[in-house]
Amino acid sequence: MISWSYWSIAVWTAFKNLRLRKMRSGLALLGVILGVGSVIAMLAIGEGSKAQAIAQIRELGATNIIVRSVKPGSRPSAAEGENTAGAQKVSRVVEYGLKFNDLKQFREAMPTVDRVIPVSLVRKDAHNGARRVRNARIRGVTPDYPKVKPLRLGRGRFLVTTDQTSAANVAVLGADAATELFGYEDPLGRDLQLGTMAFKVVGVLRSPRGNPEALEIYVPLETTRRRFGELQIVRTAGSVDFEKTQLNEIILGARSIELVGATAEMARKLLETSHHGKDDYEIQVPLELLERAEEQQSLWNLVLGSIAGISLVVGGIGIMNIMLANVTEQTREIGIRRAIGARRSDIVAQFLTESVVLCSVGGLLGIGVGVSIPLIVQHFAGIEAVVRLWSVALAFSISTAMGVIFGIYPAARAANMDPIQALRNV
Repeated sequence: MISWSYWSIAVWTAFKNLRLRKMRSGLALLGVILGVGSVIAMLAIGEGSKAQAIAQIRELGATNIIVRSVKPGSRPSAAEGENTAGAQKVSRVVEYGLKFNDLKQFREAMPTVDRVIPVSLVRKDAHNGARRVRNARIRGVTPDYPKVKPLRLGRGRFLVTTDQTSAANVAVLGADAATELFGYEDPLGRDLQLGTMAFKVVGVLRSPRGNPEALEIYVPLETTRRRFGELQIVRTAGSVDFEKTQLNEIILGARSIELVGATAEMARKLLETSHHGKDDYEIQVPLELLERAEEQQSLWNLVLGSIAGISLVVGGIGIMNIMLANVTEQTREIGIRRAIGARRSDIVAQFLTESVVLCSVGGLLGIGVGVSIPLIVQHFAGIEAVVRLWSVALAFSISTAMGVIFGIYPAARAANMDPIQALRNV
């Protein structure tokens, strides 16, 4: 059995030989460093995009089924385009989407759900003195809306049952909406105008800045029905349309993840019956989106890792070339060692250790580069990057394995040299 001292001497000899050829060793190290660094960095960026996409889907709720109203035939036909070519204004009322009868059916005929949350959406200008948010997204919701949406309350309170039953003119602002309308002032207890009506601010959400939901305003569902009605005015180039929609969204909460698929299918059949085949709704299942996103991101990580792995292979080939050059330069030393009794296994251990040491040192330095690059990219480009421990371990393991794989041939070539021929060729 080979002792620990034997390997310690082999490692010390490897470092000594590498120091004697600083330029050559440095170039070989650079190839390994860039290879390991690129593997870690690309996997980190891939994991970051994966985490961001999955987080957005998770916010929709893994057990939720989201049913939305969709305007059928929103794109005009060629004939319609020709008829309105002369800047003719057309006014018409289009009624579509989810109704309160659908809400009632979901609650009564679906035993697999434990909550059914209705949502309406209104577009009105929001005012606070000179400050204004044009076409603000005003969501009419019930007090149990936070059960299906991960809203984080920053200050004040969310809507309560008495707000809903009395159709109170109260509002909860998203973080960006509060900043746009009140600046650095505290909006709690202050009044703002939604359209032509005054509302009192009772709460402010702590939503991330830049998130589309951070600009939304939440009011009681009953308030939107009584104050704004179901008829919305939609102005487009050359026309004014009136759209009537009772509910824009219904969120179904399944009792468990296992019941999500069955619940979605049940909701689809109920809507097909009640809407008589009219294509004015869509069903979104976040769990299906989540599973699909995880599969796509895993494939994307594999592609990124494979591309980065090519640079590691190139670095490994460089290691082999350098080791072959070292074998040629040390022909005399190999001949002398064999002549005085060194075994072939000793020669193999010498050059294989040198190759592994070179790749291991390059791998350690590459870890530092691979961890730094994602942090720099995240800071300057704003792209989220997540460095996983498994990606660091994988990159280092591959670099060390490359030291063995690409060091075997040079080591075997050195060990198979004939001692007499080696001494004669010097």
